[in-house]
Amino acid sequence: MTVTARMLETHPGAAEGLDPRILGACIDACTECATACTSCADACLAESRVGELVECVRLDLECADLCAATGRLLTRGYGRRREWYSELLSACVRACEECARECESHASHHEHCRVCAEACRRCAQACRELMALL
Repeated sequence: MTVTARMLETHPGAAEGLDPRILGACIDACTECATACTSCADACLAESRVGELVECVRLDLECADLCAATGRLLTRGYGRRREWYSELLSACVRACEECARECESHASHHEHCRVCAEACRRCAQACRELMALL
């Protein structure tokens, strides 16, 4: 069990019906994706043909912000306002899928884009799994 899941499990206001391992996995995937997207954007900016990667940088940064916010909000208050979290998770899935598609279009030339796309796919899946419990 991850540290995140262990912390959630010990929370006195733990949400009924939410497995702390699934919630924790989603929070961790969001955090990891935010990191991957931020790093990918920075790596894109260091590429010699950065002009071809402008949309990738934009999507990376937008996805990073949404994933970071999702992870932070899920970490606290996850037992209340479930309808908010369902909408937030849905938006996160959409952002991750769009970012993954863009990064995959550059993955054959830029390894950082391949790694980022994989993180986005994992995050989207983790969000879907949590949404199924809400």
